[in-house]
Formats: sequence, C-alpha cells, structure tokens
Amino acid sequence: MPHRTFFWFILPSLCAMVVFIALPLVSVVVQSLFVEHEQVLIASEVCDPFSGCKTVTTVDSAATERLREAAPLGRFNGLGTYLDRNHLALGDIVRLWGESAGIGDFAAGLMNLPFYKALAFTLSYTFIVTPLVIVLGMAIALGVNGLPRLVRGPTIFVSLLPMIVTPLVGSLILFWMIDAEGIIGATLQRVTGDPALSLKASPALTWLTLFVYGVWHSAPFAFIVFYAGLQTVPAETLEAATLDGASRWERIRFVVIPHMMPLVIFVMLIQLMDNFRVFEPIVGFSAAANATSLSYFIYSDLTGVNARFGSAAATSVLTVIGVAVLLAPVLVRTWRDFQRKRV
Repeated sequence: MPHRTFFWFILPSLCAMVVFIALPLVSVVVQSLFVEHEQVLIASEVCDPFSGCKTVTTVDSAATERLREAAPLGRFNGLGTYLDRNHLALGDIVRLWGESAGIGDFAAGLMNLPFYKALAFTLSYTFIVTPLVIVLGMAIALGVNGLPRLVRGPTIFVSLLPMIVTPLVGSLILFWMIDAEGIIGATLQRVTGDPALSLKASPALTWLTLFVYGVWHSAPFAFIVFYAGLQTVPAETLEAATLDGASRWERIRFVVIPHMMPLVIFVMLIQLMDNFRVFEPIVGFSAAANATSLSYFIYSDLTGVNARFGSAAATSVLTVIGVAVLLAPVLVRTWRDFQRKRV
C-alpha cells in the first residue's frame, strides 16, 4: 500500500486518538502541576460593650472568585503535589527509614501513608487476581470444550453470567451475601462457632473477598477468549500427539498451551490494565475503610465539597506510569518474539 494511501487510511483513527487519548492525558499532566487557590481571608476587629474587642476572620468570596477567574488552573505547584504526604511522600519515607528499628516497622509506617496503602492493595489485587483469572479461564475453556454439544451451549451461557452482570451490581449482591445476616456470612458464623465473625470488619478477610470477587467477575472474559482460541488448534496435531501416546495433560502442555500463548499474553495485558484500575468492588463492598485502590484514591479527591483536582490529576499520572511499568516487560517480550519470527 502506498504511504499516501496508508496515511489517509489511518488518519481518522489518529485524529480520534489525539482527541480522546493524547489531549486528555496532556491536560491531566498539566493540571497535576497546579493546586487550588487558597481562600482570601479578611481579618476584622469586632467590638461590643460586654465582651470587648476580638478579631474575626472571614472569607472574601468575591476576591477568591476573582482569583480563580484570573488563574483557572490554580496556583502553580510544580512537582510539589507528587512529593507531598498524600502521594510519594519522600520526606516521610526518609524519616521513617531513619526511625524504624527494622523492615517490619518501616513497612508498617509506610502503610500509614495513604498513597502507599492504596498502592499495596492495588498491586496485591493485580498480581493475585490476574494469574488466577488466566488459569481458571483456561481450565473452564478446556472443560467446556470437552463437553457434549448438547450441553455445551447452556454451560457457556451460565459461565458468562458473571461478566454480563454489571460490576457494581455484582459486588453489591456479594456484599449482601457476606453480611452477618446473609447466606455466606451467617454460614461462616455457624461453621466457625464465632457469632462475632465479620468479613466486613477484618482487613484480611475484606481483601480476600475482593480478590474472590475479582476472579469471579473476570474469569468469564478469559474463558470466552480461550474457548474461541481452542477452536483453532489444529486437529491433525492433536491426533498425531494421541497416536504417539501423549496423555491428555501432555497434549494440553505441549500442543494446546503453546498454540494459545498469544491469547494468554493478550488476556494478561487486558487484565493487568483492568485490575490495576480496580474501583467498582471497593464501592460496592463499602470496603474503603480496609482496602483502597489508586482509582478510589482519585475518586476520593474528586468528591466532596472541596475537590482537589491537582491531587487527583497527580494520582492519575502516577497510575498511568504504573500501568506502563507493568505492561513494559510483556510488550518488550512480545516485540522481541515478533522480530525473531520476522528474521
């Protein structure tokens, strides 16, 4: 295809990427360098014949509004937002390192910093849920692929239900089930003999519940991708492996899985991006007291009376950087494999 023709062919996609991806990203980066204007205060002295004179401080709304109109982005803060206590908190980390008696004390102190507390849950969720989703999705796909055609259709439909249900609705349903009066919560109390046991009150159990929900909700996506990929496995290769005496596990290990590796990498990329942005389960489970993610951190900054747009923008930029770091090894390996095949 001539270069000119190729350029006009991809021009609409390039324009859409610039408008909907590049420009918003640049806007977020610029906003992260600014903070909200401080309110203009007026100190006035008020006197009365009984209590004497006292100084009263009030907010000059008109002056504050004029300041915001003159500089809509806010007050320039540079990298100050990235380095403050609500984000990277480099000063607090240095202080903790000097005061801590060991790694355990340092880690405990680090978890008291809001950004690192959110980052710890986000990384734990990402690196636990992602491999479980891939393994479970592959297992379901292999199991469904071996079923008789008569029951395969209904089984596929039932397997896809968790993905069809809206994430927020699904998390709310499970949240009600694990309540002390719900079927799961009440059953656990009877089994353990502890009427005070609560999945919502324990941070460890809350994290475990969110991990289970993440696997339950995302496994159908991996399943349907892998199931479609299984239909492309060469039947001749499987038959040859069977004639050579390969067991079912050996056929899966040496024939099916190598054939499915491009799809495994694809699902891994999608899951890494989605899981690193985990948000809906925390809202649905009302789990912010025990588990907060980077996306929930952004949501908290944008809600309330005094929204902190600069703080939310800085967290968004750090989240994008985190996703890029996670995807880089997989993308580099994929590129190397592509180059090797070309040679």
